[in-house]
Amino acid sequence: MSFKVTRVIDGDTFNVFPGWRAEGRTGLRVRIAGFDAPEIGALGGEAARRRLESLLLEHEVSLYTKSVDMYGRLIAEVHLNGKDVKEYLGA
Repeated sequence: MSFKVTRVIDGDTFNVFPGWRAEGRTGLRVRIAGFDAPEIGALGGEAARRRLESLLLEHEVSLYTKSVDMYGRLIAEVHLNGKDVKEYLGA
């Protein structure tokens, strides 16, 4: 199943749809497994967010679930056009 990326939160986290509607949010929040980008507000954080946004926003991705973290985010391997997103990001 593919999911449409609807919002990029930071350089390693984004929302997809379909998902669920809860706590004022729509969609499912996903963190890229095995990839750690700088946080927003840290050096390089905004550039990392823009890079992921230019790559994924409004595109269809495939998700391969690894786990769910303590914040309720799905930790997943993410594929775009059949290729692991980490390869596009140079990880």
